[in-house]
Amino acid sequence: MIYINKIETIMDAIKVTTPLIEGEIEDAKNYAALAMAAREHFPELAQTFFDLSEEETGHMNRLHTTVANLIDEYRKEKGDPPAPMLAVYDYLHKEQVKKAAEVKALRAMFKE
Repeated sequence: MIYINKIETIMDAIKVTTPLIEGEIEDAKNYAALAMAAREHFPELAQTFFDLSEEETGHMNRLHTTVANLIDEYRKEKGDPPAPMLAVYDYLHKEQVKKAAEVKALRAMFKE
């Protein structure tokens, strides 16, 4: 669980949302794997797991979009965020994109 008293800076927002985004990706992956495992013998359960995987991906996307919007707002108000902060964000985002692509591929296999 994440404990933070206040979210006052962009770095605070990134700090708090990064593990949440990663958790959503992991949950989406787990549900997709369960969908594959149940597909043959329990199609209704498999579809439920598949749908839950998509919902978790939706949560991930909402969190990411919100942080990206905060960064855009920061740029409009103050100019470019500090380079080290952007470097951390870019690295974490690239890693999350890779993991999300794995989930997408797993869900595509379910649909085959």
